[in-house]
Amino acid sequence: MSDEDSDSALDGVAIIGMAGRFPGAPDVAAFQANLLAGRDSIDRFTDAELEDRFGPEERADPAFVRARGIIQDVENFDAAFFGMKPREAALTDPQHRVFLEICWQAFEDAGYDPARIDGAVGVFAGASMNTYFLHHLAQDRAMLDRFTSQFQVGEYATLMGALGDTLATRVSYKLNLRGPSMGVLTACSTGLVAAAQAVQSLLLHQSDMALAGGVSITFPQRRGYMAEDGAMCAPDGVCRPFDAAANGTVFSAGAGVVLLKRLTDAVADGDHVYAVIKGQAVNNDGADKVGFTAPSVGPQAELVMTAQAVAGFEPRSVGFVECHGTATPLGDPIEVAGLTRAFRAGTDDVGFCALGSHKGNVGHMDAAAGVAGLIKAALAVQTGIIPGTPHFKRANAELALETSPFFVNAAPIPWPAIRGPRRAGVTALGIGGTNAHLCLEQAPETAPSVAVEAPVVLPLSARSAAGLAAARAALAARLRAPDAPALGDVAQTLRSGRRHFAHRSAVVAASLEDAAARLGSPDAATGEAPATPRPVVFMFPGQGAQDPAMAGALFREEPVFRAAVETCAAALRRTGGVDLIEALYGAAPGNAASIRDTYLAQPAIFAVEYALAQLWMDRGVRPAAMIGHSIGELVAATLSGVIGLEDAIQLVAERGRLMSALPGGSMLAVRLAEAELVPLLRGEVALAAVNGPALCVVAGPNDAIAALQRALEAREIGCRLLHTSHAFHSPMMDPILPAMREISGRMRFAPPAIPYVSTLTGDWIGDGECQDPEFWAQHARAPVRFAQGLAALRARMPEAALLEVGPGRTLVTLARQAGGRPVAAASLPEAGEDASPRDTMAQALAQLWVAGAEVTWPAIPGARRVSLPPTPFERTRHWIDAPASAAPPAAAVIAAIPPAPLPETAPTMLDQRLATAHAGIVAAIESLSGEAMPAGDAETSFLELGFDSLLLTQLAQQLRKRFAIPLTFRQLSGELCSLAKL
Repeated sequence: MSDEDSDSALDGVAIIGMAGRFPGAPDVAAFQANLLAGRDSIDRFTDAELEDRFGPEERADPAFVRARGIIQDVENFDAAFFGMKPREAALTDPQHRVFLEICWQAFEDAGYDPARIDGAVGVFAGASMNTYFLHHLAQDRAMLDRFTSQFQVGEYATLMGALGDTLATRVSYKLNLRGPSMGVLTACSTGLVAAAQAVQSLLLHQSDMALAGGVSITFPQRRGYMAEDGAMCAPDGVCRPFDAAANGTVFSAGAGVVLLKRLTDAVADGDHVYAVIKGQAVNNDGADKVGFTAPSVGPQAELVMTAQAVAGFEPRSVGFVECHGTATPLGDPIEVAGLTRAFRAGTDDVGFCALGSHKGNVGHMDAAAGVAGLIKAALAVQTGIIPGTPHFKRANAELALETSPFFVNAAPIPWPAIRGPRRAGVTALGIGGTNAHLCLEQAPETAPSVAVEAPVVLPLSARSAAGLAAARAALAARLRAPDAPALGDVAQTLRSGRRHFAHRSAVVAASLEDAAARLGSPDAATGEAPATPRPVVFMFPGQGAQDPAMAGALFREEPVFRAAVETCAAALRRTGGVDLIEALYGAAPGNAASIRDTYLAQPAIFAVEYALAQLWMDRGVRPAAMIGHSIGELVAATLSGVIGLEDAIQLVAERGRLMSALPGGSMLAVRLAEAELVPLLRGEVALAAVNGPALCVVAGPNDAIAALQRALEAREIGCRLLHTSHAFHSPMMDPILPAMREISGRMRFAPPAIPYVSTLTGDWIGDGECQDPEFWAQHARAPVRFAQGLAALRARMPEAALLEVGPGRTLVTLARQAGGRPVAAASLPEAGEDASPRDTMAQALAQLWVAGAEVTWPAIPGARRVSLPPTPFERTRHWIDAPASAAPPAAAVIAAIPPAPLPETAPTMLDQRLATAHAGIVAAIESLSGEAMPAGDAETSFLELGFDSLLLTQLAQQLRKRFAIPLTFRQLSGELCSLAKL
């Protein structure tokens, strides 16, 4: 394509997420399945099921119809998820509650966590009249008088729950969205007009992303209606759009929302795109019609032509129009006439464009109808399958379809054979004449997903163990589906596009099949992360942990690791050292004997551990602190900035060369505490390391160590000879100390930028000591106090996750032996273990994340966000029951939670009065919040307990009445801000 064509192809607004609840469908996937199956989702009620107030005579009337589309489970809501108190949730219009939930699900469907979106996110939405307030809360005249008398200046909780104006702003507040947030109310066209306004906001760069939709849930849900033939409502409860037998619509509940983004941004960010909105128009019929509620041909034709002109669509290129299609005798012919006039402005062809209306499936969802049509059309454009229109048998003759550009399909069909991308239109017409038409186009093709290198960590979380189990099962089912997304796309979405909750699971998989199986396994690791992310501590092992060709697979397969090793090897060559890469990973890599040679072992350990640390940081795990065992401490010092990499390599190389030139010696691990072991040492045998409360290492000449080993074994004291060439950290190192002081004295040291514990002192490194040449000389001679250092680290960071960054699991084992059940993981397998380094690292990453460690997941190159099952909500009943029709209405209140027991009666009048005050305040708080006052929270401020300004205002009002004192909101948020102070 030319540059101009390329720019044009990326014009428009992408639909990147969608969510909804519809009659017979708890989500969009079920809605689409019902559409394709041609399922009528209208409920038919028995008299026992009806909740309306029609009397027996009215229900016996032949014109009474017991049919309506309903939404299940609306009395239940996950209030805690959205930070709402029980009473606040119960007072809030269920339309708002459902819309909150589907907005969150739309973000998850798009692969975004609202908290991690940079830029302004707008909200454009509308709802039907709040009949929950009328039917459930306004239970008697006294309640209404109380509410209206205090309207705008009192009864705030009821007002905020009932106010329709707050639908969009409540979403912005609860999800912390900072773009334009406004209600849209145009009756039946609300949902689609909201989408058109969102498109404008995006194109004007007022928003970077935008939610748009509508909701209609009115009460009582299970109600009938009186129908009149030829009027708006179907006498038989069946909606038949475009059919010769069409005689009216059926009203229903529903909710839908789409998440929109400029197409250029969506493509750049690797978003999944359902379809692209290329043009839109909104107008009003004006007075050119027979009545306020009637439609009009001319304005509807102008609407469609304007939208197509904005989109640049030739009418002949459009293969499907999702109509308003209410199946009313007046409405359908006028709508089709308007469409025909609009299309005839560009083509004389007939029968090339399908017409449809979801109202044949789910009825008329009022404020949600337009966005439901947009969702249906976007899915049709995406899949290339146009759903049929149920109940269509023979076209209404007044539509004149045989001479029009249109046809109606009763069953699903493939997209009509039209050259170019799939294109569709969506129309919504509102009572009062505000109409909207949107033009959709097939999303541009994207490059196939890049195959990700296995293994891959898939993190999954929820707010409870039950929710996590449900999330695992849903994701496993999705990964088994024929159209399952690529493994890398799944990982990218779960890592960067989901909120990470406390209850966690992570599986390591090499394929979709592997992932699904592991998700379904009861043996998969799960855990609960703490409220505050765990810091991660890097632990670097010392000499003795090395093995031939250690981490060779990482050198071959991980560019970050390889680059770091090559940097170390180049620095080592400049010191005149060996060719480290050839020795470790060459054609004839070092054997077990040569790798134990101190001259090679110490630079090799340093390089592998330094490179492994770089790889961990590239994978999103950064150390909050470090500890290194002997030579491992030099890796910590380098990463901390105490010493530069070039100087560190030189110091390690010289240290290894000097040690290698010394006479050989031995080292012996002994199962005794330091205090028990030291009295047994003689001659040149010295304490070399204290690795645990009852695990030490001694070093000295070979014969002396052999004699000590025999003596210990004779006393049945556990001991083991270590595979070392010299007696490190013993008097046998004394001859090299002057050279070590001289070498260190030539180098520049700096204070640590990342704190670490020195195993020379067994304490946190100080700014002065790490810059002293004597420190680095003694570092090769003095005992390694790892146990003491680990204790100091755990004292300051008791919740830290410990990660061994080096070969083997020696330090992980020592940390676990020290007690306290730490979270500890190893980076590399033990020598001889049948596991790959990549697998071991992936398992360690999964273990760290499940335990709540801080992980900044990096982007997977070439991966895209994809639609995955949402995080399960954990709904409970938050509801005020409507009064029974047979009894006088009761006051619209929630049953108060019983107050906390009064304290025992004290002998003084003051104590009695304090007890009475305490009980009265607690009762008022519990009545307003709808939940029990936590015991022991008398000193905690009301704000910390989650009481907002509205609740405190009401509390002040109640306490003024109860105690006849001039208490104010200002006092409750200031000097009287806790139960005890009050």
